[in-house]
Amino acid sequence: MGKRILGAAIGQCVHVAGVLNFLGLARECGHETEFLGAAVSIDELIGAAREYAPDLLAVSYRLTPATAAELFDELRQALKNSGLEHSKAVFGGTPPVVEVAVKSGLFEAAFSGEENVQDVVAYLRGVPADAETIKNPGTLTERVAARSPYPILRHHFGLPSLEETIQGATRIAESGMLDVLSIGPDQNTQFSFFRPDEMDPRQDGAGGAPLRQAEDLEALYQATRCGNYPLLRIYAGTRDLIQWAKLVQDAIKNAWAAIPLFWYSKLDGRSNRSLVDAIRENQQAIKWHADRNIPVEVNDPHHWSLRDASDAVAVADAYLSAYNAKALGVTTFVAQLMWNTPPAITPAMDLAKMLAKMDLIKTLTDPSFRVLTECRAGLASFSPKTDLAKGQLAASTMLSLALKPDIIHVVAFCEANHAATPDDIIESCGIVHGVLKNVRVGMPDYTLDETVQARRDELVREAQTIVDAIGALGQADSADPLADPAVLARAVQTGILDAPHLVGNSEARGLMATRIIDGACRSVDSSGRSISEQERLKGSGAK
Repeated sequence: MGKRILGAAIGQCVHVAGVLNFLGLARECGHETEFLGAAVSIDELIGAAREYAPDLLAVSYRLTPATAAELFDELRQALKNSGLEHSKAVFGGTPPVVEVAVKSGLFEAAFSGEENVQDVVAYLRGVPADAETIKNPGTLTERVAARSPYPILRHHFGLPSLEETIQGATRIAESGMLDVLSIGPDQNTQFSFFRPDEMDPRQDGAGGAPLRQAEDLEALYQATRCGNYPLLRIYAGTRDLIQWAKLVQDAIKNAWAAIPLFWYSKLDGRSNRSLVDAIRENQQAIKWHADRNIPVEVNDPHHWSLRDASDAVAVADAYLSAYNAKALGVTTFVAQLMWNTPPAITPAMDLAKMLAKMDLIKTLTDPSFRVLTECRAGLASFSPKTDLAKGQLAASTMLSLALKPDIIHVVAFCEANHAATPDDIIESCGIVHGVLKNVRVGMPDYTLDETVQARRDELVREAQTIVDAIGALGQADSADPLADPAVLARAVQTGILDAPHLVGNSEARGLMATRIIDGACRSVDSSGRSISEQERLKGSGAK
């Protein structure tokens, strides 16, 4: 049951941002709040407390510690004189003033602004400060619920040295800055973990940590049993997916699986699996996780945008990814939305694309299929100049909040310059926390922009054209064409799903041409004229 909370900046303090942020979080946690304003005298506060009868007083003061000590003494005496000495109170102020507040013994909690917002939310939910298993639950759905309405943060991490990766993981966990640490394995791990004789020593540490045995993963898990006990997860391999799934579930309690639908195949060169074999094995891995009620992210749609496919293709694939997850029994689906991809897309058109993806995905939701929204900045959009990239990270985060994500996949600002170190990750998460603190609530609703809505509606129609074409492709010989590996492979091979970067690929047509027009990535004809997806499919002979 919600509490009645009375807030004020007391004494001569006119700084109210902190107490207002606290009251805003309190309302989102189901509490009723009343704000008295700035520079409220102790007498005014006591009078209001008598009238309002709050369950909790929330007071702030950001001036000098010495003056604060006198105010606290005055407040203590006033509460006693009015018979309110047993009133519960919480304090917010600068770190030096918080020290004085704690010593006064007047407050059951005191916040300096240095805490993670999650800690404030935990307090408002009545979670004891030492209740780690309640504050930091061990499954994705529980962690999302515990942090709500604040999104959880995820970051990718893996260094060429296993020892440095383990040490860095501990440092990140101790910082308490993120909820999910995604382990980044090197290429040998992803391709040949179960076939060590095939590993290329020259690829050791390439792209991530050299994980060679189950004990390496177990060491990472144990290294992160500190701080805020982050969840761990890791990407699927590029073959032997079921063996890999069993291993990582046992070793790190994989928070959720990230498995593509079309990729990690000859289509992108990350595996030598044929497209149809890759789709079939990917689906088997998705089903393995679904059978064990493990959440699944089908990290597929952004791969098309990374290869300059039209926005409509990316939206269509977002629907196909969710459709396949549901068809394979997934009950908690993580919809990853990579923004700023391709980099030239404008914010309005990017937002429209993400809205279109979610509109189609949400048509699949029901009591047996829950969707968690995960937003991330597009790495390709970051500048190698790290100061500039910090601004890009903040801007991308701010725009993505229009979708009220459950998860923010933080991309370190340094990634276009160098692989993220623990300090880079902690600082990047700090930037995101800063954006969330300032603009998570009270922002205008960008989704209502007429240009955004018009493009969203257009993309939904265009994506449906593509999905319908795939359905028609297999309707004669498949009971469920949209989830049939052979039909899905043919959809790529015939060009229904296509991208400019796939030219010359043995598994694709590579005939699609696109351009950024009015900020959106659109299909174009040989003259550069924007065409609909229906025109493209007709002109390319895709069927």
